[in-house]
Amino acid sequence: MVLPPGVYRADHVGSLLRPESLKIARLQFKNGEITSAEIKSQEDIYISDVVKKQLSHGLRSVTDGEFRRWSFHIDFLTQLGGVEYREDLATIKPKRDSPPRLFVTEKLYHPRAIQVNDFKFLQQAVRENSSSIIPGSAKVCIPAPTALHFRGGRENISREAYPNMEEFFGDLAKMWQLEIMDLYAAGCRFVQLDETNMVYLCDPFFRNAALERNEDPDQLPLQYAELINAAISQRPADMKIGIHLCRGNYRSQWFATGGYEPIAEVLFQKINVDVYFLEFDDERSGGFEPLRFLPADKIAVLGLMTSKRPSLEDKEIVISRLHEAAKYCPGGLDQLCLSHQCGFSSSVEGNELTIEDQWKKISLMVDIAKCVWNEDLSR
Repeated sequence: MVLPPGVYRADHVGSLLRPESLKIARLQFKNGEITSAEIKSQEDIYISDVVKKQLSHGLRSVTDGEFRRWSFHIDFLTQLGGVEYREDLATIKPKRDSPPRLFVTEKLYHPRAIQVNDFKFLQQAVRENSSSIIPGSAKVCIPAPTALHFRGGRENISREAYPNMEEFFGDLAKMWQLEIMDLYAAGCRFVQLDETNMVYLCDPFFRNAALERNEDPDQLPLQYAELINAAISQRPADMKIGIHLCRGNYRSQWFATGGYEPIAEVLFQKINVDVYFLEFDDERSGGFEPLRFLPADKIAVLGLMTSKRPSLEDKEIVISRLHEAAKYCPGGLDQLCLSHQCGFSSSVEGNELTIEDQWKKISLMVDIAKCVWNEDLSR
């Protein structure tokens, strides 16, 4: 099976650990001690360096490590018009019932392209550091539109702006349509949606929380599938879309548990994406049986390795699990790729391992992929 452009046997979710000096600079910027031009200059330097490191460690799907963000989703969502953030992410102590809170206070609008300038810099850095023999491709990661609904539901959406929720979901999808088309015009051909909400509906705790918000946890997956499909409906045929699902990833903590079975048929049969990045690094994600719903023309990137701990995985165990998962896929092993279950730094703080640990884990992942697929991973 030919992999979609931008997808590789050894892949990754996107975020990478920030150097300590960059964390300090970002805090200085937040406190008004350095200018936006000064923080951007430092980000540019570190992003150029991390692009080189990704390529040198065998990755071909290249991101900016999300080095320009505090959080994988808050920085993006608060640049949409009509969205208000009422808590300080730097001081949050995550609990299952107290996530960051976003409010829709007026009708949504898309005042400017959010990721285009970041993508252009990344694309240039990839071009400068790739060769004709070992090319890399720039990937953009943005939150899925469900992030503006799941945590608060109706309560966090202004009734004055949106007395009708159908109108809200229509406007919400349009925000992603506009952003995706802006990225396409800039040359982007692969976008990953970080969908960290739908899989929470596999966890009884979050299903009950949805019920308390007067939401139906059995209907939400279908509603979210329609929303995601609408959000990506305008993409041109040569732009590929991936979707990443996980159960929480903040400073090596997780927040939800439960296998994919309750949402598997909707996830794999109803959502019109090309690639699934799936969390499978421990027992919280359940077994591989839900992969039986994976269409024959789609790819699953299995997060069998973990970004949460520094210890290196047993190579033979990872290989064995890949072969086990392949039994449930219509295309077998050819339909699978390998990654870590999530990024290494979903927020600026990062997970509880060192940058050196991170690169060792990435190198091991690339080595495993070479052994399993016996392919030229640079293609």
